[in-house]
Amino acid sequence: MIIDTKERKILISFDAKTVDDKHRAWLETVRKRAGLGEITPQPYWGFDDLEHKAGTKLPNTFYVQAEVKNTQEKEYYKYIRVIMLENFNFDGFLKALEKGAILVDFDARTGHNHGTKFRMRQNCLPMLQIRLYVQSQTH
Repeated sequence: MIIDTKERKILISFDAKTVDDKHRAWLETVRKRAGLGEITPQPYWGFDDLEHKAGTKLPNTFYVQAEVKNTQEKEYYKYIRVIMLENFNFDGFLKALEKGAILVDFDARTGHNHGTKFRMRQNCLPMLQIRLYVQSQTH
């Protein structure tokens, strides 16, 4: 991922040399189907489009943390923390991308495309400079 502040774009770049050896078989299929050079045309998100999309999805979103207990019959959840997100900050989002706190997940499995997602590492929400309303259970 390349963050180009001058062009106001987040570009997706492919460098076959950085792919872990455990993915050798997959990389060989990529070589046969598309080659191992840079993606052409190079996909990107414009800052304005991405800010608008994230800004409409994230406000008033709830992030719930739970402890899970499995028994033979059922799975139980104990909700221990709820965070309400408000006032999304795009500059914080870009900083989180640069630091690797947000990753891009191209969820295109064989036979079905589940869409592209941005996934944030746990406990990195404060990087977005979002106003957080936290309710914790302490018993």
